Amino acid sequence: MEILIGLVLVVLAGLGTGTAAWPMKKIKELHFEQYLFVFMLTGIIIYPWLVVVVKIPDLGGVIKTVGLKPLLISNLLSICWGIANVLYLVCVVRIGAALTGAILSAAGMSVGVIMPMIFKGSGLFGNAPGLWSTAGIVIMVGLIVILIGIALVSAAGFGREKVLHQKTELKKNKQASGSFRNGLVLVILAGFLSSGLSLAFVYSQGPVIEAARSQGAGDITANFTVWALCILGGGLVNVLYAVFLMAKNNSWKRLFSRKDELLYGSIIGLQFIGSIILLGRGMVLLGALGASVGFAIQQSMQVIGNQLVGFIGGEWEGVHGKPRNTMYLAIAIILAAVIILAFSNTI
Repeated sequence: MEILIGLVLVVLAGLGTGTAAWPMKKIKELHFEQYLFVFMLTGIIIYPWLVVVVKIPDLGGVIKTVGLKPLLISNLLSICWGIANVLYLVCVVRIGAALTGAILSAAGMSVGVIMPMIFKGSGLFGNAPGLWSTAGIVIMVGLIVILIGIALVSAAGFGREKVLHQKTELKKNKQASGSFRNGLVLVILAGFLSSGLSLAFVYSQGPVIEAARSQGAGDITANFTVWALCILGGGLVNVLYAVFLMAKNNSWKRLFSRKDELLYGSIIGLQFIGSIILLGRGMVLLGALGASVGFAIQQSMQVIGNQLVGFIGGEWEGVHGKPRNTMYLAIAIILAAVIILAFSNTI
């Protein structure tokens, strides 16, 4: 039952993070830096720290028990994710949510799935089977199937781009804009860095959860404590980047001029932190292989969530035939890979 609940949680986590770009399609003339500031300030700093401050009697005691080394390593990993998140938001504008999410997930998944089976994580993740164990081989098969699906997503994206270039300028202006090639380079880099979010949890959750529970924290509060302490660095990267942009563009006044950006930014902040809390809890419930299996499934569902945003947001408007059919096939293959990964966790 715990494994089943864990699977459900990581699926929901993937759909939650994968659809987090929907306000960028809904808000007209989005002020990027103001939206990013509100999104990250609420989601990564205010919400989790509010829970921890209220629920943990002696936070200083938790930090002292855990030690500075695990927190430093996890925050360095989260800074990698923070950089990736900035690049992700830029690439959504340049090449669209669907293609950005697919390529980013492929690169990030390759690192995030393999690493915990080679360099064991903390807590129960330290008991993960090796890369060449039976379970490890099945996971690698699932990963290969996922990468095939994501390659098809990318092919569909290129096909969509070709079709859109054949449309009128008016039509193209409604689609994701910017340099397509430059966007591809950025999103590949972002993909490798993006695994830092999962790895920060994998390599720090054991001592942090144990220290939080010693003060009477429940499972949810303990998970909030991990994320609050261990991804603060990544959140600050995003917040400071937004501050830099507002200072550079002298656009501080815009911060409170658009109620929709404040509202949607705070909502997506809640959606995002809620999703990664589900990811952390789901990975733990999946057991020793949860670091690899949970992350792979979450990323797979994130790809599908990205495609939902792309379809609903109009990125595929007027695009039919081979590109659209290729995308449908890719989604089916990714879902098949999720089944393989779920099976690997039972071995």
